[in-house]
Amino acid sequence: METSEKTKNIHLGRKISRIRELRGMKQEALAAALGISQQAISKLEQSEDIEDTTLEKVATALGVSAEAIKGFSEESIFNYFNTFNDTSSGDFRQHCTFNPLDKVVELYERLLASEREKVELFKNK
Repeated sequence: METSEKTKNIHLGRKISRIRELRGMKQEALAAALGISQQAISKLEQSEDIEDTTLEKVATALGVSAEAIKGFSEESIFNYFNTFNDTSSGDFRQHCTFNPLDKVVELYERLLASEREKVELFKNK
């Protein structure tokens, strides 16, 4: 009985709000990712209970799992950072926060733009 009472006291909206804030995301950005209004996000974050399908969509937009939202607590964040170890000699794939191919494409596009500017300068002379 005690565990079902605990799960009823979970305020999913507040957890979503806190995770969104920790990820540096504004309500407008989350709303855009979900294709809804900022006001709908505000209302969602005020909701104590959220349907599983909606929770899955929000979790995907936030880059976490629905279970991570359900199990989120401020204490778990502090525990995570307090036990964080530098694994410099370990697997770097788990620490990569961007797609390396996107960075290569971005660099290529900047180089291409630079070359186009050079061509324009030579044409004008």
